[in-house]
Amino acid sequence: MDKIFQNSKLTKLALLIYWVVLTFLLLKPAHLQEESWYIFDGIDKIVHLSIFTLLGFLFMIAFSKCKFQFFVQLMLIYAFATEILQESMHMGRSLEVLDVVADFFGICIGYYLYTLLKKLIS
Repeated sequence: MDKIFQNSKLTKLALLIYWVVLTFLLLKPAHLQEESWYIFDGIDKIVHLSIFTLLGFLFMIAFSKCKFQFFVQLMLIYAFATEILQESMHMGRSLEVLDVVADFFGICIGYYLYTLLKKLIS
């Protein structure tokens, strides 16, 4: 696995760019969504699950020696911080505990995908 992702600086740069863009998207003011065929109740939870799966996966590629416990704590601090900021910024977003739950499952899926890929490649 290390040989595939040997350029540590490149993977860390990719993680940094994704994390900055993700933070911007999570904290930008909400806009009214018009009804579309793909909008349904709970779609935001699927989005949270997906974006945190990718965040967790990229983080583990960039920091492959990171311990699972530290990884989960760091990701959950970020998830809670973005939710708290959404609530306190008063820009049309609110703190939702179920978003953090979806974030947690996404984090775990990202970690699992990383370990699965690592086993498949080794």
